[in-house]
Parts: sequence; structure tokens; C-alpha cells
Amino acid sequence: MLLVETSTMSKRLHVEPWLSDVELVAWMQEARSRQAYQRRLAVWLAYLEPWPAHRIARALSVSEPAIWKWLGQYNRGGPTGLQRQGRGGRRWGFLSLEQEAALLSRVQEQAGRGQVLTAKHLLPQVRRAVGHEVSLHYVYGLLRRHGWRKLAPRPRHVKADPAAQEAFKKGRRRSSKMP
Repeated sequence: MLLVETSTMSKRLHVEPWLSDVELVAWMQEARSRQAYQRRLAVWLAYLEPWPAHRIARALSVSEPAIWKWLGQYNRGGPTGLQRQGRGGRRWGFLSLEQEAALLSRVQEQAGRGQVLTAKHLLPQVRRAVGHEVSLHYVYGLLRRHGWRKLAPRPRHVKADPAAQEAFKKGRRRSSKMP
């Protein structure tokens, strides 16, 4: 039986020389959070030792893609490249918040006159304002963002008798014990 050793040769990590050895150690040690320290330590380990990414990932208890991502951020942007910026923001907003508020202020006049407004009624106006097709879901999100909510009277049956309902409520004995 022939045994063949399979080695997983991974791509060698490269760290751009943004900082000297001493500056790199000081930068690593002045991290303010655990996450920042972990990222800086990954850069330092890649710079210090010729370890593959999977070994650094195992040592830091993170995924290998995280190591590649952090080293890429450091290599492109230097020490400030590792400062995490949250994604945040409205990436899929077709109108700014001010434009949406202006559109709803025009619609609010109709609502003030007692006209019934639903998202389906607003859909054509929103499509005109945006300039292309939008879904009904987008209109519902727009209304929710600006604090609009459904205000409708509670439904009542046409044959409902309020006096009979009150008499029924008063005539029942409320007991916590089952008969």
C-alpha cells in the first residue's frame, strides 16, 4: 500500500509595510476592543510568522475568510483600513426621507378631507414620484417609516344590537372555577 502525503499548500499571506516592527506592535497593543485587538493580532501574526491563513484563523477562533478580509483591508488602507464601518443607511431608498415626507404631506390633505387612503391608492402617486415601478411593499415601508398606521373603525355586523350585547355581558357570572 502506497501512502501519499497531501499537503494543503495555501497561498502565502502578505502584509504591506505600512508600519515598522515596533510601530506594528504598539498599534496592536493599543486596540480599544476585543474585536479590534483580534484584527490587529491577525495582521501582526501574518507579518511575524509565515503561518497560513487557516492556522491564524484557528489560533484566533475565527474563520479563514475573515483573516483574508482583514489582511486585505489592512493592505489596501493601512492601519485605518481595519476600522469597521457599519453598513447602515438606506441603500434601497428610491426617494430621500424629505421627498417621501413631501409626498405624504400632499396625501395627508386628502386624508384630512375624509377620503379613504390605502397603500393601493398611494401606489400610482409613489410610482410617479419615483419615476419607475415600485412594489406595494415599498409603499407599506414608506408609510411605516413616517409613522402612518391603519386607523379604521372596528368592524360591526349590520344586525348587531348594542343593547343585547350589554345585557349579555351583565347577565353572565364570571367565575374562575369550571362547573
